[in-house]
Amino acid sequence: TVYRYERSGVLHGLMRVRGFTQDDAHIICRKEQVKDEIKKVLGFCYDMLKLFGFTNISTYISTKPKEKAVGDTDQWQLAENALKQAVEDLSLPFEIDEGGGAFYGPKIDIKIKDAIGRQWQCSTIQFDFNLPQRFNMSFINEKGEKEQPMMIHRALLGSLERFLGILIEHYSGKFPL
Repeated sequence: TVYRYERSGVLHGLMRVRGFTQDDAHIICRKEQVKDEIKKVLGFCYDMLKLFGFTNISTYISTKPKEKAVGDTDQWQLAENALKQAVEDLSLPFEIDEGGGAFYGPKIDIKIKDAIGRQWQCSTIQFDFNLPQRFNMSFINEKGEKEQPMMIHRALLGSLERFLGILIEHYSGKFPL
């Protein structure tokens, strides 16, 4: 459960609320595993959205913000390349959102259009360079050396409340079996 102080003028039914539930998880892996893990999650996100009948799906890759960012240049480069390569390997059209990443890592945002053409952000696949560092996470690699893992945050449907609202609007309340 997540709580955000949204101004009253931007609240919008189930689509934009102050308290919501995310279907998020964190994948902790080695650098060599990131591209394959991203491809798996990306495929899972697309499969889930298509299962619910969404076909107008857009993919955006958000890169390092210009202001503040944690993590070193090598981490950002590895992560941004892995995101781009995963999307290209799956032959998905995408756009680059230059500087649109969070301060703690680059991301993929997946947006869907509802029945009346409104675009909604749902799935997110995002690197997090902050938490492994803050929690001093490490593992012993095959060379016997201590190494910091990569962390990938993923939310398949995003806010469950927003997704339910999109489904209600998309199907006008007449859900398919």
